Amino acid sequence: MSHVFERPSLLRRLSPWVSGFDGFLAFAVFLLVCAGLLTMYSSGYDNGSRFDDHARNMLIAGFIMFVVAQIPPQRLMTLAVPLYALGVMALVAVALLGVTKKGATRWLNVGVIIQPSEILKIAMPLMLAWWFQKREGQLRPLDFMVAGVLLAVPVGLIMKQPDLGTALLVLAAGLSVIFFAGLSWKLVAPPLLVGLIGVTLLVVFEPRLCADGVNWPLLRDYQQQRVCTLLDPSRDPLGKGFHIIQGMIAIGSGGVWGKGFMQGTQTHLEFIPERTTDFIFAAFSEEYGLVGNLLLIAAFLFLVLRALVIALEAPTMFTRLLAGAMAMIFFSYAFVNMGMVSGILPVVGVPLPFISYGGTAMVTLGLGLGILMSIAKSHRLMQS
Repeated sequence: MSHVFERPSLLRRLSPWVSGFDGFLAFAVFLLVCAGLLTMYSSGYDNGSRFDDHARNMLIAGFIMFVVAQIPPQRLMTLAVPLYALGVMALVAVALLGVTKKGATRWLNVGVIIQPSEILKIAMPLMLAWWFQKREGQLRPLDFMVAGVLLAVPVGLIMKQPDLGTALLVLAAGLSVIFFAGLSWKLVAPPLLVGLIGVTLLVVFEPRLCADGVNWPLLRDYQQQRVCTLLDPSRDPLGKGFHIIQGMIAIGSGGVWGKGFMQGTQTHLEFIPERTTDFIFAAFSEEYGLVGNLLLIAAFLFLVLRALVIALEAPTMFTRLLAGAMAMIFFSYAFVNMGMVSGILPVVGVPLPFISYGGTAMVTLGLGLGILMSIAKSHRLMQS
């Protein structure tokens, strides 16, 4: 009696690897990747190998996303404590033995130059989600205080480097986990109110607060200058205010429909500083105008909302908190970058996801997407 064994098709063999992928999330990322490649080609075609390197970084991030998506959330949970501990120890090593560039000590030489603070963008929400999962059903005020300490340690070390942009992203990711875990609005509202009052007073008394010789507590001189320049870029139009002024000129010159692909004069005449990194949104705005900006913002909102839906559908507290934190990371990246380029937030060196050039940030984004895909995949497999 003969038996015929048919070799499974390639599609069938790949099916277990991709069947759980979230199509809506992948579609949002695809749109942003296309926007990033077009913008990088235009703004960086005369800047060495920026476009080729950007495309390579995207492929690396895609591979990382694919690999992480295969890791079950339960396995991710076991990585939370060691990854957090590794990140904090690396930050301490940076403070003691770090490499200093342009007045900042943010890097560590371990044979290759690495920036340990990037680890905390993922390790921080992992750690806090693990902490609250372990205390599910019996959360007390003390548990939120411990979470606050776990968050404050790396944020303080990153601020000391100093790296305000990364510190803000880590802080936003950690606070989102704490809030989603059930922190009362009674505790959230007072700091928000104090912050609102502080911003109002800063705007009203800006001439006095930004006068020469006035020092602010908790902020370094260059950070204070960033805030003062934000309030009045014309105080130093050829220095610290140059970035903001040129960014706003480029955004305004794009008009409603934009100047068109490869037609951005502010971009190609090199008036926009950092046109392939932090200020690439200005280059995008000049070429695609208000309509392009609205479509780009819609793509980011779709990505964030889809991540929040994945969080709502997640089966455990750990996965809900982690997915919610990933959503807030993408939101924070986009909001802070667009805000600083548009002149409504201080310049803090935060890239625009999938659009700005930068290998380390792209790896972080790939990890975040992989975690979201893993959570979505586990939910679909549980339903099937």
